[in-house]
Amino acid sequence: MALKIAMIGTGRIAENKLLPALSNTKDAVLWSVLSRDKARAGETAAKFGAQSSNAAHDNLDAMLADPELDAVMIATPDKLHSEQAIAAARAGKHVFCEKPMTTSLTEADAMIKACNEAGVKLGVAFHIRWHEGHRKLHQAVSDGLLGDLRHIRVQWSSLAPDDGNWRARTDVGKWWSLAGVGTHCLDQILWFMEPTCGEVVEIKSVISRDVWKGPNDETALISLRFASGATADLCSSVVFQAPTQFELYGSKGYARGEGSVGISGEGRMWTDKGDWDFNVIDPYQLEIEDFAAAVRDNRAPEVDGVMGRRNTAILLEATD
Repeated sequence: MALKIAMIGTGRIAENKLLPALSNTKDAVLWSVLSRDKARAGETAAKFGAQSSNAAHDNLDAMLADPELDAVMIATPDKLHSEQAIAAARAGKHVFCEKPMTTSLTEADAMIKACNEAGVKLGVAFHIRWHEGHRKLHQAVSDGLLGDLRHIRVQWSSLAPDDGNWRARTDVGKWWSLAGVGTHCLDQILWFMEPTCGEVVEIKSVISRDVWKGPNDETALISLRFASGATADLCSSVVFQAPTQFELYGSKGYARGEGSVGISGEGRMWTDKGDWDFNVIDPYQLEIEDFAAAVRDNRAPEVDGVMGRRNTAILLEATD
């Protein structure tokens, strides 16, 4: 039986990526939609074929009271995640939350505790690791393709037209470039490095807020050192446009990508041994399929609450 999922939030990521991906997911269906504007919820529910007879909501508790609903997908501003996830867990619904999971460790711990106590799954949406080229490379690196890992670098930037993005404010967000894309870069780093390099033991950062002069990061540079001595660099920004870059260096070779860190599952990748071929598959669909499988098979999602918390902890240390 397909997992019945409610969409909480009707912003750009939900409209352009998550809901189209959910429409193509074989083991899950859109059941209902929650928005501050009930008319907007109704329009989105109709557009993407929500299957509930009462699909449009502007009240979270009323939506969660639906006994047929299995899970929620949270795509609201970052500071709203914790309250919504905890409410869903207490209503017995599984939770799939957009990144970053939270903006504080207190909230992260509360989310994890609520889901554990309710016996529901908590997954975090880091779609970059579901890019097929990255997944093939991750397995090859695990098998020794590059030898011992020594350094990784990930860069993702965009040029914001102004400071009107909600992430630029402190009422519903804590980070701007880091919340939009930097948290994905960090997940890419941890995913590749932690299995063989150990935990992060040192964090250094440079944060710039000098173009729009607001409270949250415009450009963020974060350097990490792992227990093995391996290092990492992360660059995220909303004040310049450039191709995304992914570089991984080991004792026996290197791998690089341009455009593979992004939203499409596309880009070019290569190693010191030649081109790295892969199929273009929607990474958003794959992350939703993993979450649905985790519920079905009673296992943890690939990116669970503990991993989401660790990502948040590093962002906090780098910026506070």
